[in-house]
Amino acid sequence: MGKVFGYPEFDQHGEKILTTYDNEYSAMMMDIRVYRMETGGVCCFERSGEEIAVLLLKGKVTYEWDGKKETVSRKDVFTEGPWCLHVASGVRICVKALTPSQILVQCTRNEKSFPSRLHSPGDAPWVYSSVGKFGNVAKRRVNTIFDHEIEPLSNMVLGEVLNDRGNWSGYLPHRHPQPETYYFLFDRPEGFGASFVGDQVFKSTDGSFSAIPGGELHPQAVAPGFQMYTCWMIRHIDGNPWLQTDRCEDERYVWMHEAEF
Repeated sequence: MGKVFGYPEFDQHGEKILTTYDNEYSAMMMDIRVYRMETGGVCCFERSGEEIAVLLLKGKVTYEWDGKKETVSRKDVFTEGPWCLHVASGVRICVKALTPSQILVQCTRNEKSFPSRLHSPGDAPWVYSSVGKFGNVAKRRVNTIFDHEIEPLSNMVLGEVLNDRGNWSGYLPHRHPQPETYYFLFDRPEGFGASFVGDQVFKSTDGSFSAIPGGELHPQAVAPGFQMYTCWMIRHIDGNPWLQTDRCEDERYVWMHEAEF
């Protein structure tokens, strides 16, 4: 299966590398990085033959693209919804930090052209999932910033999950053929959870990630007392884009849908 868990650190330039096309997580087919920016710092991104999504995790920034400019802010991922600028190949994005900020940058190869879009919190509302099911210990809030339905010319999916404290997520255990990457944050620095990829399990901590090959089961859980944030990123397979209906639950556990707890 290869390496599926990572605990990267920010380097001296404020860059944290998760997956690339040629590191040990290349099966994700995405280049994913997180940037820590000081006030006044500027990061610019432009890649020929690749689409780019720049998600604000926290802080206040000004996005510049296509001759446009917009200033947005997010206190943190636990209390406010997402701002994300998504552009096609060849479009230049510049992000200026007006306060200490963090951004996540998701890229993948894509020659198709589509209109640039700045997604706002109102475009991706939080929706509760699995409320009352499985003993009510798998409820979570989910948003989808973009997927095949929202942007059919994209080769990626981007969304967020907030676990309730002590709860499971991605339950029942499920799989889909497309690779997926999870980036974890916790509301306290000592927070932790457990991330399962097939038969492997690792301790998810603040700033860690899991790289899930297509076809592997991948439920996860968070310890009591902590809220866990997961940025979920899927790479479509050529000719087989990920759809909401692609979720395939492990047949050993589907009896729980009808069980009383």
